[in-house]
Amino acid sequence: MEYRKLGNTDIDVSAICLGTMTYGEQNTEAEAHEQLNYAVEQGVNFIDTAELYPVPARAETSGRTEQYIGTWIEKRAKRDDIILATKICGPGPYTDHIRTDLDYTAANIMSALEGNLKRLRTDYVDLYQVHWPARSTNFFGKRGYYHRDGWEDNIASVMEGLDLIVKSGKARHVGISNETPWGMSQYLRSSERSGLTKIQSVQNPYNLLNRTYEVGMAEMSIREEAGLLAYSPMAFGLLSGKYHKNEDTPKSRINLFERMSRYKSDQCHLATAKYLEIAEKHGMSLAQMSLAFVTQQRFVTANIIGATTMAQLKENIDSINIKLEKDVIKEINAIHEAIPNPAP
Repeated sequence: MEYRKLGNTDIDVSAICLGTMTYGEQNTEAEAHEQLNYAVEQGVNFIDTAELYPVPARAETSGRTEQYIGTWIEKRAKRDDIILATKICGPGPYTDHIRTDLDYTAANIMSALEGNLKRLRTDYVDLYQVHWPARSTNFFGKRGYYHRDGWEDNIASVMEGLDLIVKSGKARHVGISNETPWGMSQYLRSSERSGLTKIQSVQNPYNLLNRTYEVGMAEMSIREEAGLLAYSPMAFGLLSGKYHKNEDTPKSRINLFERMSRYKSDQCHLATAKYLEIAEKHGMSLAQMSLAFVTQQRFVTANIIGATTMAQLKENIDSINIKLEKDVIKEINAIHEAIPNPAP
């Protein structure tokens, strides 16, 4: 396993991070524990979750992912050798079941974190993240930017709330997610201006079908020492190639959750078919080529993999051993030039 610094902290995190949003929906508690045990055995020390999980968010399953991780932590009785990251959710029609007031106030941040800790059965988390912006901007598949007035800039007060949880000892560090260059710069400016804790990471989507992070955000991550925690590196499993090779099942994520349409376009399927050709030409699975591409980017701190089966998990973790040569990168970039970012 390869390890990298989390931002400008002294924490070493595995370049492969275990994503858990299927736990409690597509994976049982026993399956979750099996995955966690295997990942740790392979050197993965970084685990990411959220109060919103599992996805899709439903009142019936709310918080179940953290609960499954919590029973694993308690049973294992070894907390300090893992780096645990979780999130507070924000306003949206799919989060009303979590709390009535969904603003990122200091009180809500502390209250949400206390709920995270209770479910996770721990007294601290290593990284606490704001799951998405409270304002309307480009995230969750929005291609164009349409400015909406009426949002009052509250990033400074959010930073104050995040600073409080760090000072409380309940969170060691903080990060943001689904952010834009403007949003990231505001968080950084607020920290510097007021002497508050600094964001150490950005968790945004990044994969062969969505390389929008490279425009603006990548440079900021490198220069500001707040690297990308790349989520959806497999594009909901489309970049495994199974949908093109007729190896998908009714329980495959894109088939199971029809309203999740981010990776369903014809352009996504066309680009994936071309990436599959490159992988097979060079003797790799598309899954491992897709993951290796993400992991070896300089601005990436960790690649958040997810799996519903042990076979998938093993293949995904094994991708750490693959380094793409320049000729493969050149071929990948040629497809990207022809079909850029079909799933922003």
